[in-house]
Amino acid sequence: MARRVYTTELGCIACNELSELGAGKEAWLVENPSLICALDTDSLALANRSFVLVLGWSENGDPYNSPVKIRPTLSQIEAERITAVEWLVFDEIRVLAVGTSSGYLMIYSLGADLIHKQMINPGRILKFRVRGTKRDLTQGSSSEEVCVVMPGVIARFDGADLQSMLQRWFQDTHSQFWDEKPKRRDQEDSEKSYGRLPYQLWNVSKYGPCADAAITGTMPPPLMELQVSSQRYYCAVTIGDDAVISAFRLSEDRNRSLVGAILSKVVPATFSTIASFSKMIWRSEQKSPKRSEPKPQPFARASPLTCLKDHPRKGEKLTLSPSGTLAAITDSLGRILLLDTQALVVVRLWKGYRDASCLFTEMLVSKDTAASSSSYYEPVKSDYCLCLAIHAPRKGIVEVWQMRTGPRLLTVQCSKGSKILQPTYRFGSSMGSPYVPLEVFLLNGDSGQLSVLNRSLN
Repeated sequence: MARRVYTTELGCIACNELSELGAGKEAWLVENPSLICALDTDSLALANRSFVLVLGWSENGDPYNSPVKIRPTLSQIEAERITAVEWLVFDEIRVLAVGTSSGYLMIYSLGADLIHKQMINPGRILKFRVRGTKRDLTQGSSSEEVCVVMPGVIARFDGADLQSMLQRWFQDTHSQFWDEKPKRRDQEDSEKSYGRLPYQLWNVSKYGPCADAAITGTMPPPLMELQVSSQRYYCAVTIGDDAVISAFRLSEDRNRSLVGAILSKVVPATFSTIASFSKMIWRSEQKSPKRSEPKPQPFARASPLTCLKDHPRKGEKLTLSPSGTLAAITDSLGRILLLDTQALVVVRLWKGYRDASCLFTEMLVSKDTAASSSSYYEPVKSDYCLCLAIHAPRKGIVEVWQMRTGPRLLTVQCSKGSKILQPTYRFGSSMGSPYVPLEVFLLNGDSGQLSVLNRSLN
């Protein structure tokens, strides 16, 4: 009997530039804690402390373009380093978000040009979490967002604000295509040209600094407040050393956000106008004084909802389902907790998975209908079931479990130096046909081979 194959090879990322990231040593991809990976549908970003390497591959496995190196300007005095990397994809616009240990958000083009730089809050950026829910008849607008996770702090950028800024950059870039001498903006000009992006900031360190966090979605206001208020509230789940799981109600604080948004747009424009006018009058050749750093934005209100303390257990990683209703949490005792983020209760538990990583995925289940057996049948969303892929590096396997209480569907063997990845959420994606399910990719660092777990179990 032929052996079943549960993965499909896509290509190989092996190239000479990977040697700068430590490639060539066994398990180099997983043993370096400062090495960060971010996957798009056809590109992979690998970052260490000082630079980002962007790789691509074609269907036959050969790179379709040369690798791109992005080297952000980092503060040597503060020993600043890269701590987070994620793709931002808006239709034809694809850029890379880079976070630093000093709390800066930088957005780069695939040509390694700096588009935007902004201080969020003093501290280390742990992760960018890009997610969204599809627009339906009950929503006036789609809820697409980029969350920035820092120790004890969560920041939220609205997807519409990011898209507006990137569209202006995209139009400016194409309008300069016909110019003989296109102007390159430095780091300060990039922020003045497009203004500071409005965002919301919350302090969630009541139970200690968090190792990971996520905004799971909107929630109703407190009972003692007006239920018809136009102000929105978000639910945030955090994990860390002091509290394995804690949850907060985040107030949108619309009044403060509105004032902040007005100031962020008016002040830079006014400053630019005054500076230009003064140059016209005085024709001064002296260098203008360096701009003072913007003050950190004040925190909006974050109210604690619940907390689970179980010393010496520590929360390590958090993975959110597409709808935000489930979260998989790994801890220091080798357990994986499946959390219902609406009821804030643990609904499932796995043991014996030390150093594990989890990703939600969607798999095709066997159907007894005639349509599904036809070769012309195009699967729809209802044909897929939500599953959790668990990578257990000490066991050298990837397991796929059906949610919420379903069985283990398959087990895939993998090498020691492998890592599971998932493409970032694509802004503006629709629910059209054919439906594109969540997929999990397997990157073998020792061989450079990239594979995808098959959607069908048959």
